[in-house]
Amino acid sequence: MDKVKSKPAFTRRLVQLYAALLYNCHVKGFLNGTIFRGNSKVLCVPGLNCYSCPGAVGACPLGALQNAVAASGQRAPAYVLGILLLYGLLLGRTVCGWLCPVGLLQEVIYKLPTPKIRKSNVTRGLSMLKYFILAALVFAVPFWYSYQKLPLPAFCKYVCPAGTLGGAIPLLLHPGNRGMLNALGVLFTSKFVILVAILLLCVFLFRAFCRFLCPLGALYSLFSRVSVLGVKTDKAKCTHCSVCLNVCKLDVRYPGDRECVHCTECIDACPTGAISFKAGKFVLRGNEGIPEMKAEANNKAKPKLWKRCLLVGAMTLLLGAAFWAANRDRADAQNAPAASENTVETVTPAHVDESVPVGFDPGQRAQNFTAPLNGQEGTFELYACAGRPVVINFWATWCTPCCLELPAFDQIAREYADEVTVVCVHSDLITDDIEEYLASYDYAQLFALDETGDIIASFDGSLALPQTVVVDARGVITYNDMGSMTYDKLKGLVTEALSRQDGASEE
Repeated sequence: MDKVKSKPAFTRRLVQLYAALLYNCHVKGFLNGTIFRGNSKVLCVPGLNCYSCPGAVGACPLGALQNAVAASGQRAPAYVLGILLLYGLLLGRTVCGWLCPVGLLQEVIYKLPTPKIRKSNVTRGLSMLKYFILAALVFAVPFWYSYQKLPLPAFCKYVCPAGTLGGAIPLLLHPGNRGMLNALGVLFTSKFVILVAILLLCVFLFRAFCRFLCPLGALYSLFSRVSVLGVKTDKAKCTHCSVCLNVCKLDVRYPGDRECVHCTECIDACPTGAISFKAGKFVLRGNEGIPEMKAEANNKAKPKLWKRCLLVGAMTLLLGAAFWAANRDRADAQNAPAASENTVETVTPAHVDESVPVGFDPGQRAQNFTAPLNGQEGTFELYACAGRPVVINFWATWCTPCCLELPAFDQIAREYADEVTVVCVHSDLITDDIEEYLASYDYAQLFALDETGDIIASFDGSLALPQTVVVDARGVITYNDMGSMTYDKLKGLVTEALSRQDGASEE
């Protein structure tokens, strides 16, 4: 039987490439070493794509799910579960085969000319590992920690290669984020080793991460029997010849099962035409089965050149519109302070030592900033506190070390209530659960919100949280560093700042 040539792989690769570019069309992020903070970031893209990637214009469904589970002690993760349910029912694991950038990367790596490991009972057994990872790292661990009021997106934090490759590495490579290098430790090293190991494994095993480790694929596979879009088999035509299984590189038991990513390669291989790619009852791709009829059908179905150009042109226009929307100046309105015609000139308090140049290193004067308060009316202004030391803590509800050290700042705020101002400034990534989180505690320190990311940037900060800054009574920085803070260390820094104040008073 002559093999009928078709180009389903090319079409799928094109869709995969367009999806990857569409997910990460914020080019400015790569150029500036920053993260997109537009309105589209509240939406989850279907595939695995790290929220912290400089180019990402949407949220990662897996990361959003873990953060929702981690916050389930305060609220039900209805929104994220609803989005995933929608993707699962409509697309299922078609997302893995057509719309996931990590899937595209794995397939490209696999093309390297090396000996390959074929599927077997061993690989089929290992495919169950991703369900354990889904249950343990995506649900059980975050859920357990949520009841201890300590958010922990375990898979993202300890394993996810997409976060390391798409988020951490591009941010670290940017010269403007050199401060992040100081916060690297064992965790980043272990995740980098995991990334390298997965990439090497994908050279020899087709889609190794998808098959064995990806909890998002495991989640979508639960919808394999009911998803609207995907590969379907006509049981009346199927002769169980296993030709389709021999063609497939994945650990499938039949086309369209939980391991199938709906790549459609089995369709042309089927001698009886029993397999087709459908959207509900609509057949998007199939064949006639008998070689002569198959060839004739494929020739008839082959789209004309102008139709192909029209399709590619439409996809390119859509992608171009997305690039324009994500990179125009107005798209970054959240990244810059809002302009106002009634701007009032800030008067520097007399206590601030203007003879010291503004900077972010110890010994330099801190740049003034104003931030809205969380749970209270009004704003916090740094220079309005001139005359007394200020302790600034940059934190986030999704950062476990940040939450663990909040009691230390609370204790300092109570002990030095008449001498020192303590303010905890939340990062600008995830802000919708701050008040709900803080409602469970009775902290004495102030809480403010960095809406634009400019505040932490003015202290040479980044996404490597937590970060603590101590500013003395003259507005001069005495400490600025990333990493966890203990009560004893914090008390020592406050004592030092107060002694500087006393020394200045004596002079």
